Amino acid sequence: MPIIHFHLAEGRYSEAQQRRLLVESSQLYAHVLRCPMDRVRAYLQFYPQRLVAVAGELVSEGTPDAPYFHFLVLEGRSLAERHALLTGFTDLIVDCLGVERSLVRGGCWPIPPEDWAIGGTPASVVRAAEVAARAATC
Repeated sequence: MPIIHFHLAEGRYSEAQQRRLLVESSQLYAHVLRCPMDRVRAYLQFYPQRLVAVAGELVSEGTPDAPYFHFLVLEGRSLAERHALLTGFTDLIVDCLGVERSLVRGGCWPIPPEDWAIGGTPASVVRAAEVAARAATC
């Protein structure tokens, strides 16, 4: 279920920067959560610069972009894992895109396993053993 969404102003980042952010964020996710890479999804969502405002100023008028990200994890992931991802994704945005750290915002959305589907079946069923093992350690 590891899914990360990055929200960015369009036209600010090269294809190489975008690729690096997608690849390295996927690797970070798999590493921190100790999950197979085939479960990880990473997305870039772009917005026209004229539709992005930072501190009340439009990015199209020269204001720096202020990327935002959010990621999903099944409930039961530890606070340490969630914090490692918050810090890690922020670090990647700063490093890959050259954005000032203080402008980056991000959040974690924990999802109850019974409210997430994998191939149409609740994660609470498909991943029952993993969910139970995590619950036992938290």
